[in-house]
Amino acid sequence: MDKRLERILPRVQKPARYTGGEYNQICKDKSQVELRLAFCFPDTYEIGMSNLGMRILYEMFNRLPGVWCERVFAPWLDMEGEMRAAGVPLYALESGDPLSEFDAVAFTLGYELAYTNVLNMLDLGGIPVRSEDRKELRPLVFAGGSACCNPEPLADFMDLMVLGEGEELDAEVLELYRTALRENWSKGAFLRAAAKIPGVYVPSLYRPVYGPDGILKAMEALPGAPERVEKRIVQDFETAIFPTRPIVPSTEIVHDRVTLELFRGCIRGCRFCQAGHIYRPVRSRSPERVAWQGRESLESTGYQEVTLSSLSTSDYRPLGELCDSLLDYCESRSISLSLPSLRADNFSIALMHRVQKVRKSGLTFAPEAGSQRLRDAINKNVREEDLLRSCRIAFQGGWNGVKLYFMLGLPTETDDDVRGIAELAMKVLQEWKENAPVRSRGVRITVSTSCFVPKPHTPFQWEPQVTMEEYLRRVKLLRDTMTSRAITYHWHEADTSYIEAVLSRGDRRLGRVLEHVWRAGGRMESWSEGFSLERWETALAACGLEGAFYANRPHEREEVFPWSRVDMGCTPEHLWRERERCYVSQLSPDCRASCAGCGAAKFLGKGEKCDA
Repeated sequence: MDKRLERILPRVQKPARYTGGEYNQICKDKSQVELRLAFCFPDTYEIGMSNLGMRILYEMFNRLPGVWCERVFAPWLDMEGEMRAAGVPLYALESGDPLSEFDAVAFTLGYELAYTNVLNMLDLGGIPVRSEDRKELRPLVFAGGSACCNPEPLADFMDLMVLGEGEELDAEVLELYRTALRENWSKGAFLRAAAKIPGVYVPSLYRPVYGPDGILKAMEALPGAPERVEKRIVQDFETAIFPTRPIVPSTEIVHDRVTLELFRGCIRGCRFCQAGHIYRPVRSRSPERVAWQGRESLESTGYQEVTLSSLSTSDYRPLGELCDSLLDYCESRSISLSLPSLRADNFSIALMHRVQKVRKSGLTFAPEAGSQRLRDAINKNVREEDLLRSCRIAFQGGWNGVKLYFMLGLPTETDDDVRGIAELAMKVLQEWKENAPVRSRGVRITVSTSCFVPKPHTPFQWEPQVTMEEYLRRVKLLRDTMTSRAITYHWHEADTSYIEAVLSRGDRRLGRVLEHVWRAGGRMESWSEGFSLERWETALAACGLEGAFYANRPHEREEVFPWSRVDMGCTPEHLWRERERCYVSQLSPDCRASCAGCGAAKFLGKGEKCDA
């Protein structure tokens, strides 16, 4: 370890974040490696090490012959201060080598408020933040992840972006890059060649054109750029790479357990949900393979908890069979099984009994809206009686805690819909009073609300976000309507949701804003300790922009979006059709009941349907 680090670490929070040396980490002989990749997560160690996508890609990269992938996380504020004061550059955990010594630097991007951390990590690692200032081919700086479905806010800083699932696509990019390094290509030649790989978006090959009103008029494709970049998916999900020897962190992380992936995609089509649209089509793993992966992972890590991961776990057809198989292994070893992302409309007594065999975990349901009219408008496809029935089953089974998640500011929402959240929570409380065992402890009902953020590639991408003032008015209305002490109400801050909306729908001009915020001290913006609305507003004004232009302005149907060159699966026609159904509260069936013709099935081959 660097002697400077030995002096720094005793002075910072959670020094184990920065030491490496964890069980199951992958180390290679540098002299036997052709290409070194720094895999960066732009948030703290605890968040990044909990990310299943990062675990999968770490395994994939390190399986490539001649490639060594190492992990890099954003240092917390105290550690960054110490590193800059001591002249210690950002380094990879496996080798301790600075970021600037790597051939390629890859970021995984899952949420917009991490963008300033990307710039900060590059700078702290000794790498120019802007792509145009990195003249040579080495290092290649690129990014992937769900936030890349609008690649434009980070366009000035990335050499390229990979769209969709990276298990195969990232390997193809690195193979081309190794060829370019061996043959001494120029950076421009490599980027033009990379743009021919399906799923690769090269920002420098597209030019935004704005009208006098500031609205984007066109995204011009320059010579060598495809007209549209289609995302990539893993078609054979059954045999896709999955790490059964994941790294065991040396300090507590957010999700400190084995995580098993059941399927990708979602059958439901909730109109606000970006993940439910950009991860289509649905592809599942067999219960036999998932159970094997679970047993192998538990054996190799020693974890005492396993969780099943998907966008809607209870929609996994063989869930009961899988739970039985896992519990045969887990019960005798006192390993608990947790099932997040359950739906209120298919929670059953049998499922409840399976979940509580080892340990009762908390129950969480997301009705999203307080009235049936609004739930139909957003295509949530959950009825009040479904939620109350599920709570009744849980209370009869001995549960005494339920968390309910809602959004405020959804399209067509009225004050009656807001008050409906409080009324629904009271009905859940009444179910506990009528159905809890006689000797049951007091009930804990937690209601949480967040502010609706219009996201790209959803039916609501044309919708405005309500202003911060209006969101807080609705928060107060709901808070004043909550009358029982048995119900606890939490709400998400308005200012962070506002900036998230700005970045979600932002164009390339926001690159200057990001750099301004970062240079003014902006980092860890997704944390209350790091976020400053004043800093964002100052940066927007300095760049001649207004946040309301992006967040609070309704968009016309034919308006050109910054992400118009990106194809994430659902056609604009399908998304607009779903938006129109919202305004008449018309439900669309789930993918199992009837194919909606969203367009995503094309990724599985001509004429095929998804594995719904």
